Amino acid sequence: MTTDVAEKGTDAASGAPMPSPETGTGKARSIQWEDVRLPAWVTGLIGGVGIIAAWWILAATVFSNVGPGGVQAIPTPPQVIIEFADTGWEFYVKNFSVTLAEAGIGYLWGNGLALVLAALVLIVPRLEGVVMQVAIITYCIPIVALGLLLSVIVPIPTAGQPSTTAIFLAALSCFFTTVVGALLGLKAADKSSLDLVTVYGGSRLTQLRKVRLIASLPAILNALQIAVPAAFLGAVLGEFFGKVTLGVGPAMIAAQQALNSARVWDIALASGAVALAGYGLLGLVSRAIAPWSKGASK
Repeated sequence: MTTDVAEKGTDAASGAPMPSPETGTGKARSIQWEDVRLPAWVTGLIGGVGIIAAWWILAATVFSNVGPGGVQAIPTPPQVIIEFADTGWEFYVKNFSVTLAEAGIGYLWGNGLALVLAALVLIVPRLEGVVMQVAIITYCIPIVALGLLLSVIVPIPTAGQPSTTAIFLAALSCFFTTVVGALLGLKAADKSSLDLVTVYGGSRLTQLRKVRLIASLPAILNALQIAVPAAFLGAVLGEFFGKVTLGVGPAMIAAQQALNSARVWDIALASGAVALAGYGLLGLVSRAIAPWSKGASK
């Protein structure tokens, strides 16, 4: 009898309605903003539409007369789209292919050297101070100063060939973050697992292969993901100093000198899209290799 009354939501002693277990009162709780959860793609779409709308309104009103010689320095989105169509797909493929080659080569060199040095520190711990000093120095030196110095030392590449200056700056741009991320990940290994390897006669190299690499995989993949847009940006900056004729940097300089603001914005937006695509692609690879780092199951 008591069980039946309780299931109907009444008090067995007084017969009065019991409070709702969700709110503590007899009234239904009103829906709050915190209760509304949208998918990630919906929030991203709303944010993107809001940015484009704000850009369009400001370009057509406040910044319509901003620019040298009466040139509209901030074009509207339709002007950017029309310029992209008039320029043609071949122009972007020809220039971005060179910059992507420079960024890719620099990415491999910078991250490869960073991972080797991070692993060497775990095998020879006394080298940690030297490796960190080198990483900090490369991070603190102004990249513009290095670009000017390399433009004097490195020979000018032929048309369409990757610039050594751009490759060097792309490698330098991703070296520091990868060294720090790899070291933090390698040091985060479980101490009991490391002790177990030691008890069974394993060396530091065995610890690195059997335990530390697996434990550090999420941190290393995150560092490599961050290095993708950094390497692309380093390659673009290197082209400003490398005296090359093809690439994102020279194309942007030529459009700026021609006072073609719409093309400048086209190249800048395309650069952001390429860097974002590389970042997202490596994120998918990271989730496939180490699904536990994102809370996913195998």
